[in-house]
Amino acid sequence: MIWFNSLRFRKYVRFVTLAAVGLRLGSAQTPAAAPPVLTLQQAESLAIQNHPQIQAAQHEVNYANQQIVESRSALYPLVNGDVTASQANNLARIGAGDLTDSRLYDRIGQGVVARQLITDYGRTRNLVASSRLEAQAAAQNSVATRYDVLLQVNRAYFGVLNAQAVVKVAQETVGARQLLSDQVTELARNQLKSQLDVSFAEVNVSEAKLLLLRAQSAVQQGLAELGRAIGSDQPASYRLSDEPLPAGPPGGAEELVAQALDNRPELAGLRLSRDAAYRFAEAEKDLSRPTVTAEAVAGLIPYIHTPASAPIPIEYEGIAANVSIPVFNGHLYSARREAANEKALESDQRLRAEQQQILRDVRVAWADANDAYQRMDVTAQFLRQAALALDLAQGRYGLGLSSIVELTQAQLNLTEAEIENLNAKYDYQTLYSALQYAAGLLR
Repeated sequence: MIWFNSLRFRKYVRFVTLAAVGLRLGSAQTPAAAPPVLTLQQAESLAIQNHPQIQAAQHEVNYANQQIVESRSALYPLVNGDVTASQANNLARIGAGDLTDSRLYDRIGQGVVARQLITDYGRTRNLVASSRLEAQAAAQNSVATRYDVLLQVNRAYFGVLNAQAVVKVAQETVGARQLLSDQVTELARNQLKSQLDVSFAEVNVSEAKLLLLRAQSAVQQGLAELGRAIGSDQPASYRLSDEPLPAGPPGGAEELVAQALDNRPELAGLRLSRDAAYRFAEAEKDLSRPTVTAEAVAGLIPYIHTPASAPIPIEYEGIAANVSIPVFNGHLYSARREAANEKALESDQRLRAEQQQILRDVRVAWADANDAYQRMDVTAQFLRQAALALDLAQGRYGLGLSSIVELTQAQLNLTEAEIENLNAKYDYQTLYSALQYAAGLLR
């Protein structure tokens, strides 16, 4: 009997697996083209270009910018052109429905009416300032949406890499356990091993195949998630490029906390929204102040039917100033003023709550990333010990000093160690991205 040591055994399995793949590819008449390579930076660029949440946020910014123009329009003259024609029983007067007693004439007239706000004691300017601050807040919310999408891309990207790496481990595990099963079966035929050993080996192969099926399913799920993250309607069909491991997290979370307070766009957006709410409250206070406007009219009446004794000029013009002083409107303005003030106070508390949440998120993200970073060393040691244990178990089983249970358990431990080592690596990359996001550093 010839028993391979662990290193030679795994090399042999890889050789057999690659040879089988090469035979299948060589026998194919029209091999499918390899999918294009996608890096993390390229995935992020695709998401920024295509993701509907980012595009929706940009439309929200554009909408908010138009609100500035809308609010500012009250500061400019309002000019209307009118063309009027009327038919009436000549010289009659309006007798009901109004306090006017103007005479009615058959006429056709055209003219221009211009109105200009002189002052409303700061209300319009406060409304413009509030709209401008809201537009700036919308821009910060757009940046926050971009951050959210980039975090989704990072998580999906490393999730696919992790799942694909587990598939490779599962394939090697199937190959190794199948080879052991074939060897034990052949030995059992020659009465050198029991049928119980064959049963254990076959169970081991079945477990490895189940692991492979689950890993392949995880890859498909990950590609679907990555496709959604980059803004595609289809699952991602790329070969992902592995990313280098980032440096270890800082020694403490407080430095990142300070950066988060300065960098997080959610906080900047809420501060701007709060300022906008206070400016709007000031504008609502100005409702109780007078409003002064000027109005000018001019035009022509090319046709009018009047008696000869009361001719009307065919040209007309006039100018007037108007002062509107609020006296009483059922407490409407006072209610609007109080409502705006309460809204401003609410925005203060929302900013405070978000700030507390972000500080908590930074500290949790730092703890998670630090734990994942330390786990990489632990799992690497676990993997070395599991490989050594498998070498010893194979030697003992080959010499007949142990049962197949010990060998299969060693194989199981090695598979678990390989998967844990992979999980620790990609978990750290994912959690490091989450830490960068929490600190407002994810670009």
